[in-house]
Amino acid sequence: MKIAFLTPEYPHPKTGKAGGIGTSILSLAKALTLMGHTISILVYGQETDDYFTDEGIHFYKIKNIKVKGLSLLFTQKKVERLLNSLYKKGKINLVEAPDWTGFTAFIKPKCPLIIRENGSDTYFCHLDQRPVKFKNKFLEKRALQQANGIISVSAFTGQLTNQLFGLNKPFTVIPNSVDASLFQPKHFESKNVSLLYFGTLIRKKGLLELPEIFNLVHKANKNVTLILVGKDSGDVKTGSASTWELMKPLFDASAFEKVQYLGAVPYSKIQDLIQAATVCVFPTFAEALPVSWLEAMALEKAIVASNIGWATEVIADGKEGYLVHPKEHKNYAERILDLLADEEKRKQFGTAAREKVITTFGHDLVANQSVAFYKSIVSK
Repeated sequence: MKIAFLTPEYPHPKTGKAGGIGTSILSLAKALTLMGHTISILVYGQETDDYFTDEGIHFYKIKNIKVKGLSLLFTQKKVERLLNSLYKKGKINLVEAPDWTGFTAFIKPKCPLIIRENGSDTYFCHLDQRPVKFKNKFLEKRALQQANGIISVSAFTGQLTNQLFGLNKPFTVIPNSVDASLFQPKHFESKNVSLLYFGTLIRKKGLLELPEIFNLVHKANKNVTLILVGKDSGDVKTGSASTWELMKPLFDASAFEKVQYLGAVPYSKIQDLIQAATVCVFPTFAEALPVSWLEAMALEKAIVASNIGWATEVIADGKEGYLVHPKEHKNYAERILDLLADEEKRKQFGTAAREKVITTFGHDLVANQSVAFYKSIVSK
């Protein structure tokens, strides 16, 4: 098949940095390419228009059109023309896009259009208990209504999305994935005891709960270091330009001495940081199906994560990690301390976690599921 992915982000030196959406597309695109399918990546919001190929994948950089009040619509129509041109030339059979901000709301390509629900702005605002912009909710709902088919990365996300938009759209659950062969666990003795969080520093991912949790861990174990990795982010509720600045005063003075914030680091360095960590922590309030969890699991790391919604579709509590509500600071800290004190349990959780990734979230498995879905849509 000839499959196009339309996206605002993709982790490539020529297209800029990316978060979970871009990383999940990368994993899927590579798997589909190895299976013999032709993949095109269309990245909008770029500084220039450009085309290049890399490792057999076709890349189209799209510069947004800037006209006051009409920039979005004009850019959507520009993308529509490109998709129709590629379809007419036989270079694509269909296009897939994320639900985030409903970019495809006014794009009507001649080929089938599939939406993959990685979590819309409406979805994340609901989980984060804050109002959503009317424009975003309108565009996201219209994009879903227009789609020829819908994939959701978790059953929870698909069901809640329908509920929030008052829709009854059928969806097929196909999770995010990782290539487990690229994540080879390295077990080595380390004198350092550390907790690792990697991801954006933002309220919705529980970063304002983490200081309170770490204070309790530090009181019980003075040797533990908390390492934070990821770009800083502004805070919608307070208007602060920095979540990190909001976090700092929440730490006890002695605990703060054991905190290291490394900022954003190259994707190639993340694995080394995961390998060196004793336990990974993800006290998030809002996800769809986080790739970061899968990466840590693939490296056989013991995890203490959130127990909200999607979480049980990734981790079985007490088998592949611990799941605790981020607001339950004492319980969360106790689970962390339990793992820090029990090396055998960390190994058991880690082994089970990697096996779960291979059998449920492997990129080959997810690629085959995606192709089966694509073919079902094209055949209609």
